Amino acid sequence: MRETLSLIFMVIGCFFNLFGCIGLVRLPDVYNRLQASTKCVTLGTCCVLFGILISGPVNISFKAFLTIVFILISSPTVAHALSRASIKSGIKLWEKSVVNKMEEE
Repeated sequence: MRETLSLIFMVIGCFFNLFGCIGLVRLPDVYNRLQASTKCVTLGTCCVLFGILISGPVNISFKAFLTIVFILISSPTVAHALSRASIKSGIKLWEKSVVNKMEEE
């Protein structure tokens, strides 16, 4: 039962990683790419690691848990820093973007 649940989480995680990579290639500007890669790949990697956490031995499960915590803390922080640096360096939004909250400030 644990192995089946673990495999389900790993497959779901691989699909999220795949969709994040497709979004990274297909989306038009740096901000959309950051959104796709951060959300999809974070969730995908955490699902794969959770699958490992469920079925692995205790020492590997503990490392998987610590890695999940690290990814959940660092990935949004890095995406925020990259998007803020992109705005400060003058990289424009895609021309069909609807809202730019940073211009209003």
